Amino acid sequence: MSPGRLIREARRSAGLTQQALASRLGTTQSAIAGLESDRASPRVATLERALRACGRELSLSAREPKSSIDETLVSANLKFTPEQRLRAFQASYNNVREFALAARQSIGGVA
Repeated sequence: MSPGRLIREARRSAGLTQQALASRLGTTQSAIAGLESDRASPRVATLERALRACGRELSLSAREPKSSIDETLVSANLKFTPEQRLRAFQASYNNVREFALAARQSIGGVA
């Protein structure tokens, strides 16, 4: 969720208008409109202050990203013996090589 949307939803949840939030923060309604923009990139301190004025608390956390690897395939491949994994790799390599050769020939390249 964008910071702007976070502020907008917190303000609406608190039943505040942009003008009311601006008054609480000692700024203008147009500044609040800018903060609520999807393109806004306020400093963390500004975001925290705006949320606090709406009765909310900013909570940040850091976590490891989701893996881009299909772990079920990794798990399945680990059940193979090294010899079986090598044979599977060689078969995949041969398939890719044949595909590349066919592609090269179809565009008039040299085999």
